[in-house]
Amino acid sequence: MTIPKDIPEKWLPIVLPLKRKKDKDQASSAESGSDVNSHSGVTEEERRVRANDREYNEKFQYANNCIKTCKYNIVTFLPVNLFEQFQEVANTYFLFLLILQLIPQISSLSWFTTIVPLVLVLTITAVKDATDDYFRHKSDKQVNNRQSQVLINGILQNEKWMYVRVGDIIKLENNQFVAADLLLLSSSEPHGLCYIETAELDGETNMKVRQSLPVTSELGDTSKLANFDGEVICESPNNKLDKFCGTLYWKQSKYPLSNQNMLLRGCVLRNTEWCFGLVIFAGPDSKLMQNSGCTKFKRTSIDRLMNTLVLWVRDCSVCVCVCVCVCVCGHRCSHRCHAVCVALCA
Repeated sequence: MTIPKDIPEKWLPIVLPLKRKKDKDQASSAESGSDVNSHSGVTEEERRVRANDREYNEKFQYANNCIKTCKYNIVTFLPVNLFEQFQEVANTYFLFLLILQLIPQISSLSWFTTIVPLVLVLTITAVKDATDDYFRHKSDKQVNNRQSQVLINGILQNEKWMYVRVGDIIKLENNQFVAADLLLLSSSEPHGLCYIETAELDGETNMKVRQSLPVTSELGDTSKLANFDGEVICESPNNKLDKFCGTLYWKQSKYPLSNQNMLLRGCVLRNTEWCFGLVIFAGPDSKLMQNSGCTKFKRTSIDRLMNTLVLWVRDCSVCVCVCVCVCVCGHRCSHRCHAVCVALCA
């Protein structure tokens, strides 16, 4: 792998490590007789994307553009939700009391007095969680069914976002949301410029400028884009919104890529009539979803306080039980000793 002389000095810190890594991987691949870039269940170290070639890109089993932010489905709701609720100390404590009350020799109270409030609390919480997750399902469905123009076999076709694949070329129009993390190829503005709003990513409402590579800025019509067969080698999916490192290989030349060439999912195209982009990261691999993470069971400060208080109640109950047991045992021993003394004297 040789470095072209026309690469600016600012790119050398990026290109040189990539060169050393690629040479090292090629050497190890030659020794083992395997392809280091094949995706056979190993962690992705770099991503290879070829434009207009779904068959090639599908070999790497990249994620599709369908997103999922919900936690449950019909089958998993009951067991998962109960497991999460019993992470609360209070619920576990009252369940333990219920089990003890089922033993007549231990408790004089009926199990009915404990199971009713426990079931009531679990039911109310489950209904709330189910309602929240229903709206997550609804939001996911709405986003996944948005329409986008995808270049397929040289023709722009309307496709749902969930069917967009890595390596597809997408056309965006003014005020449209970006469907996936795209490499900007061309736009209606001079010099391949376009303007985006990133409020959903970083909360900033001021517009930002992105620019395509000069070599691809001339690809302004579908006939030229249909013949575009460039290949991008870039970093693996990550959550860094302000960084991107990669290289475009096309026509026996290579061109460095940076974050200024990228349109991230969740951005909105502004003041630009149209633009074309190549899908690099889709769905859960996009930087927006990488920052979202999985939906977790939330605990408030009141929940933590309640857990602490319940633990104190438990400890106090144990101490009282131990003290009473010691006193009863002592009383019984003294009573037996007194009975033995009376019997001997008699």
